[in-house]
Parts: sequence; C-alpha cells; structure tokens
Amino acid sequence: MSKQLPSGETGVQEESRTRTARPPLFKVLLHNDDYTSMEFVVQVLETVFRKSTPEANRIMLNIHVKGMGVCGIYPHEIAETKAVRVRSLAKEEGFPLRCTLEEA
Repeated sequence: MSKQLPSGETGVQEESRTRTARPPLFKVLLHNDDYTSMEFVVQVLETVFRKSTPEANRIMLNIHVKGMGVCGIYPHEIAETKAVRVRSLAKEEGFPLRCTLEEA
C-alpha cells in the first residue's frame, strides 16, 4: 500500500503484527498411594481428563509402578481446575489421592 509521507515522498507502509505469547503449560500429575483404588484412578482419568479406557488403564499402571504419572498438559488455569476437580472427587470418595502441577 503506497502512502504519502509528510515530506511529500511516497513509501510503503508495513503492517506490524503483534504475536501473543502462548501461556506456559503445566503437567497435571497424579501420585500413587496405598489407599486409592485403581478403579477410582481410572474413573478420574476417564471423566476429568477425557482419556479412553485403554489409555486411562495405561496411565494408572504407570502411576502405580513409577509412583506418579502425567494425566495431561494444559495452560495453568485449566490444569488448576482439573487438579481441584480431582481433589474434590477423591475427598468425596474418601481417598487421599494427591494431584499436583508441574511446569512443563
């Protein structure tokens, strides 16, 4: 696009585009304990994190064997909302399931 400059010269006006920085991502982690049932962990993975049954079972076994596992990676507000939901469900069922966030 040509534009008349103040001194009478013509030039090309460039559009400047600002890029919005992507928000930092956080891992939502579930921690193994001796009391929370495997079935409950699978249920949480399916309902809160929308995992398929085979994927939920794979993540649950990973948590059981390694002591913790990643349920998903999200922007902070979404990750925090999911962690609060997990803690609420666990408390309702009487399980001490720990759910934490870690910067990805």
